[in-house]
Amino acid sequence: MAQIGIQDQQLQRSMKSRHLFMIALGGVIGTGLFQGSGYTINTAGPLGAVLSYLVGGFVMYLTMLCLGELAVAMPEAGSFQSYATKFISPAVGFTIGWVYWLNWALTVGLELTSIGMTLGRWLPDVPVWVWCALFAFLLFLFNAFSARSYAELEFWFSSIKVITIVLFIILGGAAMFGMLHLKGTHSAPMFTHFTKDGLLPNGIVAILMTMITVNFSFQGTELVGIASGESEKPEKTIPKAIRNTVWRTLVFFVLAMTVLAALIPWQKAGVMESPFVYVLDQMGIPYAADIMNFVILTALLSVANSGLYASSRMLWSMSKDGMAPSFFSKLTRRGIPIRALLASLAVALLSLLTSVYAADTVYLWLISAAGMGAVVVWISIAASQFFFRKRFLAEGGKLEDLKYRTPFYPVVPILAFTLNTIVLFSMGLIPDQRIALICGIPLIVIIYLTYVLKQKFGSPVVKTSQEASARTGTE
Repeated sequence: MAQIGIQDQQLQRSMKSRHLFMIALGGVIGTGLFQGSGYTINTAGPLGAVLSYLVGGFVMYLTMLCLGELAVAMPEAGSFQSYATKFISPAVGFTIGWVYWLNWALTVGLELTSIGMTLGRWLPDVPVWVWCALFAFLLFLFNAFSARSYAELEFWFSSIKVITIVLFIILGGAAMFGMLHLKGTHSAPMFTHFTKDGLLPNGIVAILMTMITVNFSFQGTELVGIASGESEKPEKTIPKAIRNTVWRTLVFFVLAMTVLAALIPWQKAGVMESPFVYVLDQMGIPYAADIMNFVILTALLSVANSGLYASSRMLWSMSKDGMAPSFFSKLTRRGIPIRALLASLAVALLSLLTSVYAADTVYLWLISAAGMGAVVVWISIAASQFFFRKRFLAEGGKLEDLKYRTPFYPVVPILAFTLNTIVLFSMGLIPDQRIALICGIPLIVIIYLTYVLKQKFGSPVVKTSQEASARTGTE
């Protein structure tokens, strides 16, 4: 390993605005939209599905407004873990960091498995583990070379997804209004699917149920906070990336869902593998399934790429703050936390073993518990911004000194906290997601108690919230 010099103890700010935007957008546009949108349409009905994405986007918008103020004031790789440590408590920051790290490390393993299964449709004779190993190695190389190479790869992965959605919206819109013929139809569908069975065929409760799933599909936008530690001119690039991500995500998701709901009978939507494949096939697009298979493959690679980046930066940041072994705090000459990167990849690959040998027990518990972490992180972002602004003003700070300000304080952070908390506990209403609470709450309690017991009986991690602030650089 290359020698580490003093100048290498900080991450390098090499990401541009376009990288930040695509990282955040790419974290959102994934298989949840390409494959899972049919469930939302089937459960909530056409109009209900569109409303669900509008409400989910509103929750995302509130949360990103909170993150924007924090990330511009304190652009660092630890992001929300560091903010929770400083402005809520070190114990909460410790818990947020480890839950988020585990969430992304396990997600990388899950995405690698899905990549192998996706390629199996074209090359069924090649074992899944071969694809997992190959792409794990390739993603490691891109992440180990430089932050810029990771960001560039993510930019192109995300670009493929965005171009696909834009083309789909254009073609689907043309089919809706009769400019393209659909198989088995004699007239343009227009908005008939929205009205013929009533505006909300399954009632308002169905919308509430799908909002939980929809909110999960927006998870990943918080990656802009992690990347802020390696962005050029964060005071300019972060607000721009957040603004662009929020409105474009809403436009892409809402328009795509409108087209899907208009072209697919809502009763059929939940039983097909991918509603996008169905619509493209109905338009007579050749090789529709293969085209979407390729797009889904890039979506999986994008999530795995971002997961490896996010988990390695979180582990590095925690090691700098004394919340993880200092072993992980070393950087290469290119400013890459190589030890944290290797550890994150190792956990991802170990999770592949549990997905083979204990898929119905250990693996399911781990994925379910860690998956809850994203919602918990959003809750912590809202709380951190509330307490940050309160402390900033109490210590004599002036609002005009903040280069980016969350509007309508304290309404925005309180509303973001409340809505995200409702989403979290509403998971208990859905049988398929209830396991996330059953596994996730004990995991959070265990991590929190680990911190408390280590403080009391072992070598203290961080002694006080004041020391936590000092460690992480709060003025």
